[in-house]
Parts: sequence; C-alpha cells; structure tokens
Amino acid sequence: MTSRMASSELKKNLEAEEMILTGGLKCLLPHVLRRIIRCNRLSISNTSGMAEGYKQANVVILHESLADDFEKFCHANNGPLPLLYRSKPGDWKCPTLSSDSDIRTDCLQYKIYEHGACTGSLKSLKEYSEQLKDMVTFYLGCSFSFEKAVQNAGIPIRNVEQKCNVSMYKTAVPCYSVSTFRCNLVVTMRPIPESKLEAAVLATSESKEAHGAPIHMGDPGLLGIQDLSKPDYGDPVHLHPGDIPVFWACGVTGVEAVINCRAPLAFTHSPGCMFITDLKNDNVTVRSSREVPQVRCISQDPLHYSIVSAEAAQKIKTLETLIGIDPGDRGIIHLHRQDELLKACLSISHARSVLITTGFPTHFAYEPPEENDGPPGALAIAAILQALEKEVAIVTDQRAMNLNKKIIEEAVQLGILKRPVPLLSYQRESADSALMFLCENGNPGRPRFDHLIAIERAGMAADGNYYNARKVNIKHLVDPIDELFLAAQTIPGVTTTGVGDGGNELGMGKVKDAVKKHIKDGDVIACDVEADFTIVAGVSNWGGYAIACALYILSTCEIHDRYLRKAVGFPPLEKKVIWLSALPSVTKQPEFS
Repeated sequence: MTSRMASSELKKNLEAEEMILTGGLKCLLPHVLRRIIRCNRLSISNTSGMAEGYKQANVVILHESLADDFEKFCHANNGPLPLLYRSKPGDWKCPTLSSDSDIRTDCLQYKIYEHGACTGSLKSLKEYSEQLKDMVTFYLGCSFSFEKAVQNAGIPIRNVEQKCNVSMYKTAVPCYSVSTFRCNLVVTMRPIPESKLEAAVLATSESKEAHGAPIHMGDPGLLGIQDLSKPDYGDPVHLHPGDIPVFWACGVTGVEAVINCRAPLAFTHSPGCMFITDLKNDNVTVRSSREVPQVRCISQDPLHYSIVSAEAAQKIKTLETLIGIDPGDRGIIHLHRQDELLKACLSISHARSVLITTGFPTHFAYEPPEENDGPPGALAIAAILQALEKEVAIVTDQRAMNLNKKIIEEAVQLGILKRPVPLLSYQRESADSALMFLCENGNPGRPRFDHLIAIERAGMAADGNYYNARKVNIKHLVDPIDELFLAAQTIPGVTTTGVGDGGNELGMGKVKDAVKKHIKDGDVIACDVEADFTIVAGVSNWGGYAIACALYILSTCEIHDRYLRKAVGFPPLEKKVIWLSALPSVTKQPEFS
C-alpha cells in the first residue's frame, strides 16, 4: 500500500512538474529548453510559442553527396528555405546557432526517410550515429521565430490560443528545381483579422531568416489548397469571424524535397518540432518609409489581397493624378476614384491571361468610323503584357477586324509588339454565348482569361443603346462585347477594368451616378455596365499608357515581385531591360520647319 501511495505521489509530482514546465516554456532560455527536450521529459507536440524571442529552425539531414545540390536548392528558394547554417559531415553541433547542442537529441521528434518514404518517427537519432558521420545537417529558418513580433504588433496567434500546432499545406506552386531536388511549395497558415493584415506584413517582412512577409493572403484555392480543415502537416487552426487566411512560405518544403529526391536515407525534424537556437530575433533593420509594404484587396471572389511598396504605390498614384488632367474641361474630375489605377494594375499583375477590347465608332458618317483614341492605348497595354510573358488577346467588332489586323501588323513591324496579338470577335448566338467565349466549354471553373480591359470602348447605356458624346445612337456599329463584362461578374477569378474619358465607355457604369450629374447629356449617354476598376483619364490613351507604366513599376518593385512569385525562384532582374523597351515612347526626329 505504501509503495502504491509513493508511486501515486511520484506521478503527481511529475505531472505538477510537467505543468510548470509547459506553462513556463515560453520564458525558458533556449539552452535550458534543449536540455529538457534532450531528457525526453516533455509530452507537448510542437515548439510554437516556446523560448519566445529566439529563432527556431527546421532541420534536414542528408548524405554529404547531396549536400551541395541541396544548398543550391535552398538559395534558389530562400523564402521557404532560408539557410541559417550548414554543418560539416558528421558534425552534430552548430556553434554559430547554439553553444551546447546535439542535433541527434535536441528536437522534440524526428522523421526518418528511406528512398522517399517516411519509415518512422524517432525521439533521438543516437542509434544512427554511425550513419550520421557521412551526413550533413541543414538548419533552416522557421516562422515560429516571428510569432513574438506578431504578438507585439497586437495580432493574435490563433494556433497558440488554441494550443495546437500551426497548419501546414502542400500547394500547387512549384519551387525552382536543382538536380534531384524538386517539389512544390509548402506553406503555413495563420488566421489574421482583416484589420491587422498590413500590421502582420510589417511585423514579418524584415524577418527574412524566418520566411519574411506572407506569400499569399485570401482564398486558399488560389494556391491549390482545397480544404483548410485538412492540413497536410500540423493541426487545423480555426478562423474567427473576420479572420483572413494568411500564408507564409514554410521550411517543411525541405521535407517535400527530401521525399522527392528519394535519398536512400535522410532525416528531418517532425513538422512543428523545431530546433531552438540561441539567436535572438532582433528586428532592428532601419527601413526607409519608401520600402514599407502596403496591402490592397484586389478581388472579392475569390478573396485576394496583394502587396506593394509605399514607393511603388506613390509612383502609381502620381501617374493617376497626371492622367486625370481634363484638357476638354468636361468635368471628369468628378468621375475619379482614388487608387483605381493601383488596384487595377495589381490585379492585372497577378493575371495569367488578359483580354483587351477597344473601338468607339463615334464618327458614324465616315468609313472607318473609329476615333484614334483607344487603339494606341490598347497596344501599349498589350506590349507590356507580352514583355511580362502573359497571354494577351484583343476582341473587337466584326466589321473592324481588318482595320485592327492592319494596326497590329504595323505594330509588329515597328517593334511595338513582339509578335501579333490574337484578334477575336464576339457575337451573341445564345444565352450562354458570353460564358462559352470566356470559359473552356462554358465552365466557369476554367476561364480562358483572368482579366478583361476595356479602353475607349463604346458602352451600353441604361436603355440598351450606345451613344457618342453628342448623344447620337451608334448601336448599329457596335457588337455586344459588354456582355463579356457582364458575364465576367458571375465568374470567380475574372476581374475587369474600364478606361474612359467621358463616362459613356464600357466599364464606366461604376461611376454612372457621377456621369449623370456632372457630364453633359450624362443622363442619356452614361454607360450602365460596371467594371471592377474604373480608370478615368483626360484622354483614354493616357489611361492605357499609365497602365503600361504602372505594370512596369510593379514588376520592378522587389516587395511585389517576391509576393507574385511566392518567394521561390530568383528575382527576374535580367528582364528589366525587356520590360523597359516595351513601354510607350516617342522617338524625336529633328526636322526643319
């Protein structure tokens, strides 16, 4: 009986000690924590929230013959795989990261991989000491390291609140491959209140050794993640009302690389069970106000936010102001909506395939009846999209196909376009004609275009007619391309932009109340069809030129570029010259008068 009582008392003491330990883990110094882990006296499942303020690391251990290629793979994908330290073969210590560590024992749990298959979990690697003599350990940055900075910014860490591991997901985003190391990006997800999105970006953007700023904010489907409740690693973390799923590149990408390289033997940390270093997270980088990241919502369906530097945003705002000058004093200042150029171009920057439409047959008594405002701006947009390696096509009126074909051919001859732009026409043949035109087999889940741009394109008024600025009905000269913009409103992932200078252009329906109030004959001529973004310019061509310049600004913005490529691969520095050459310009030739 006495023995039983003693055993029971010992168990209670151990449980009490465990409670004390787990309650104070966030305050313990790393070397103390590693000793406790080494003694295998913790029953917790992850190291999130432990040793607050200190860096944690993912661990990958490979045969020395693979080490050089894996290091190159890390440098090529330094968002998910920021390399903190590479050991020498058989070295179980990491002196630049910790004073008294042993990588064989100092993670909560390890995984063993043989020929790409996970063959078990281990609390210690000591039994593999002989094999480890020929193996190299890589220590890679971890997002647990920035959690304290996020909390200091007044942002909740939901997985810590819910006492569980962070959620980790495989994505459809391919990493940059090096030799046998190839895999898709793995991300962590943290629910962030919408009002705190920019604060979360600011809090993490300088923590480059802990994956840096998020690589996606919004709908997980845009990363190829189908169900947030079913993470590939870690635990499901529940979103609170008003939370937005925010995704950071994750070091478990290294685990996927190990699996795919099919090494005879490899070890990693168990996801969430990190190596805790002695390095403090001292984010003391002095950042210029120009480099501060800003967050913009660019789509509601699917929900999608983008990031841009304050400097790039300001340049684009300046462009917006410049093109807003009203040479005809028509009152277009009343149609202006702030930041529409920035948001439109952020959306276009994320697009894969863009459809442009132009053509306003205002000179109805002439042949051809088109005015020359619109096509030059459309070509400027098409040229920069080609330079950015996006798919681009133009849709116009059937009667104007030959005219536009000649314009495109000449643009190619002059070097404005790198190659001919596909030229399309649209006619309504049935109720689902627009859907069939925009999507493969009419399937809204497979759109052919991500973004539609109308520049100086006649827009349908509330009465179903099309009017020029003099209130003349020109419907007989206009094909119903408006239907594509109306259909786009029903297709998730397809956004639209309208560029105009008078309020009767396609897409200006977003500002139709202002058109009716401030533009001559606006109550009749106002376009009734809305675009997601409305760019108002003194001359519509200026709006096209501004879009081209803004896309160049975004492409050369390091903060936006990193977000766009999901922090994998390399910045496309060598392409800047190509982008620059695609911008609209004027060649000055001296002439005697």
